[in-house]
Amino acid sequence: MDEILANTVLFAGLRPDAAQSLEQVARRRHAERGEVVFRLGDLGTSMYVITRGRIGMTRPAGADRDSLLAILGPGDLLGELTLFDPAPRKATATALTDLELAEFTEPAVRRWLQEEPDAAWHFLQLLARRVRRINDALENLLHGHIPHRVAGMLLDLAEKFGTPTAEGIRVDHGLTQEQLAHYVGASRESVNKSLSELASRGVVRLEPRCLVILDIDRLTHKANA
Repeated sequence: MDEILANTVLFAGLRPDAAQSLEQVARRRHAERGEVVFRLGDLGTSMYVITRGRIGMTRPAGADRDSLLAILGPGDLLGELTLFDPAPRKATATALTDLELAEFTEPAVRRWLQEEPDAAWHFLQLLARRVRRINDALENLLHGHIPHRVAGMLLDLAEKFGTPTAEGIRVDHGLTQEQLAHYVGASRESVNKSLSELASRGVVRLEPRCLVILDIDRLTHKANA
């Protein structure tokens, strides 16, 4: 089995033979940087697992402006809700880099579940985790102060895309300042102020479309304060 697929939450906990049979129904898909995987409003009938590259999830936030909802990388799932409730997509998924995906269509997963009925509980757990993440994100957006949200964003980016170095954790996020602000759900000025404050205190070092987390403990404390 593909190593990336084998280590995703989609396959973790499944019996080896059940995981192998699910992997065999996957369709391999390639997208180039800037290509749209699906658009807001498209009828969703597939779930995807990213095996290489990054995807940005966006929604319109005004004239000629999109809001960045999430950045997904290798091992992340997207579109899993539409397997059980086909409906228009709630966001647009765009390749931020060259991209490789494993696509699981609703008919293929339905047939697999008929052969592996015990795996239905596994999918219920996946959906429960999705709901919990949404609730946590909503609570953070409604009640979290911007500096805390910025710190949490940096920790999230570090977990997904960070590379340990002698200095700390290097995060090549590839985002503009405007995209970082959309990701936090705040103005560009307020996010830049929070980032500059972290840099002045030696918690991070800022570079163009990249940063180095110099003190992960202080950043974690800031996010949870």
